[in-house]
Amino acid sequence: MTHDPLLTALAALAAEPPDGLLDRIAAHWVRVPSPLGELSVAFTDQGVAYVHEGEGFAETFRKRFARPLLPAVRPPAGLLPALRTGRLSGVRLDLRGASGFQREVLEVVRTIPRGEVRPYSWIAARVGRPKAVRAVGTALARNPVPLLIPCHRVTRSDGVPGDYVFGPSAKERLLLAEGVDLDRVRELAGRRVFYLASDTTGVVCFPTCHNARRITPAHRHGFRDLAQARAAGYRPCRTCRPAYEQAG
Repeated sequence: MTHDPLLTALAALAAEPPDGLLDRIAAHWVRVPSPLGELSVAFTDQGVAYVHEGEGFAETFRKRFARPLLPAVRPPAGLLPALRTGRLSGVRLDLRGASGFQREVLEVVRTIPRGEVRPYSWIAARVGRPKAVRAVGTALARNPVPLLIPCHRVTRSDGVPGDYVFGPSAKERLLLAEGVDLDRVRELAGRRVFYLASDTTGVVCFPTCHNARRITPAHRHGFRDLAQARAAGYRPCRTCRPAYEQAG
């Protein structure tokens, strides 16, 4: 880690700083394993603030968060299993550097279950801005804590995974590892099928919803949009909540 003038100035103080001052000013960092290889992670007294892959971690962190970095002896409790499984398991996050809109987007993304995907338009509708699909993409591109907030589970409506902070190939690897059948999603999208319904339950879902995956072929029906499904007598799934995509 490179020399930090703020830490040097603190070290030169004539008196000891008050307890906890350094923790409020600086962040700590560790390198940890993940499904994508080794990552650098910065965390503050409020929680994990930044997850980074590759070179330039310190410089990028300081430019983005304007905090000095100190090496940590160990990662925060629960971080390693959270990175491995995509489930936070009590890990705190420090999202103070995000805008209000970005925090809203990230909070919605946190609700997407492992092994499922949602379209960008669904996120936009959930935050009350159904036309802000591009803004949602921009917010996710600046997700400071990928893997912990699973923005890799947000995909294009045409079945293509789309962009990702660690690259499209990493996004596809993560989704495949979680059990998402990307070939099936793309095949359905190619036939303009974006929702699947069961004639035994009367429910329509996103194709990767765990309820949709249980529909047997004899009772499965595909639809282009929710209006079609509703006209055929189906109600939106209460688990994956596809109705949000066309809200407002």
